[in-house]
Amino acid sequence: MRRIVTLLGATGSVGRSARDVIAENPDRLAIGVVVGGRDAEALAKVAIETGASFAALADPQAGRALADALAGTGIANGAGRSAVLEAVAMPSDIVVSAISGAAGLEATFAALTPGRIIALANKESLVCAGAAVMARAQIVGARIVPLDSEHNALFQVLGSEPISSIRSMTLTASGGPFRTWSAEQIADARLEQALAHPNYAMGAKITIDSASMMNKGLELIEACFLFGLEPAQLEVLVHPQQIVHGLVTFRDGSVSAGLALPDMRVAAAHCLGVDARLDAPPARFLDLAMTAPLTFERPDLQRFPALGLAMAALEQGGAMPVILNAANEVAVAAYIEGRIGFAGIPALVEAVCSRADAGMAAPVDVATALAIDQEARKRARQLLSQAVFAVT
Repeated sequence: MRRIVTLLGATGSVGRSARDVIAENPDRLAIGVVVGGRDAEALAKVAIETGASFAALADPQAGRALADALAGTGIANGAGRSAVLEAVAMPSDIVVSAISGAAGLEATFAALTPGRIIALANKESLVCAGAAVMARAQIVGARIVPLDSEHNALFQVLGSEPISSIRSMTLTASGGPFRTWSAEQIADARLEQALAHPNYAMGAKITIDSASMMNKGLELIEACFLFGLEPAQLEVLVHPQQIVHGLVTFRDGSVSAGLALPDMRVAAAHCLGVDARLDAPPARFLDLAMTAPLTFERPDLQRFPALGLAMAALEQGGAMPVILNAANEVAVAAYIEGRIGFAGIPALVEAVCSRADAGMAAPVDVATALAIDQEARKRARQLLSQAVFAVT
């Protein structure tokens, strides 16, 4: 039986990986719907190449360009929030949720319908509304499988073991381009240096998050909801080779690890296979005899304070993860625009979090999560005007 796939974030790096896997397994998978951000030309190309029946862009201003690009193809299309939600509502068996940032939250929540598989690459869905998303999935009978390489490795290692058998889980991190840099060097890092990830080609936002190690902090929060663990049961190890993606330590002292080449197509193949392994794209098999020695080290929270801020937000709970994520998205955008230096990213996030109501409860639904998100963004933008965050 061929399963129909809806691709949210079809033109991004995760979307490309999913498309590669689907193309490798045409007898088992087909793309029905594709959703992108604002690049009409890129989405139109994907829609035509994959034979999608519907294409939607989140940016309403790009609707005319998308319609023109798809004229004569017979592919229905639309743009804006309503078009994205229309796309999500269309029949499919699997939804790949790979829209970057909090913008993917509403679409992910809407995708939770009975019997569906949600291949989740949008970590912000769980960071911003983890309890609500997981509860909704259980109520309607949708199944969430993690597409992030680290969470997918942990998911596979865990298998049928009950959560009660786990002592701890470890997510690995590459350390990004600044793993060996001093704090002073990191503070002065230029944009092109921050975008030079050692192992993955990703979008600008997630690449900057990897450089600051905020991405790993967000993944810790995601893992807490995804696996139902306490914050103290989660840790991070820096592993620059990125061969070991996650480790599970069980109560009896045994440790199991998930290994693969640093290629998002591996995790995508597992999610899209739905409990039946798919063929991997060519030349993507791990040969341990050919790899460099595997090394591990503790993260340095002095040089990478963003990770410490995320850990603190996870420990505090409530609405703090939502606030942390919103502030970080504003800070990263400001860095990309040249408005703040690299050190300004964690500084702005810390300033926003320190001014937030520590007793604010965790959001119980998407609307509440988005309201908290917008208020935190507003506060972050106000603070950006202060001289302390200006580039020197």
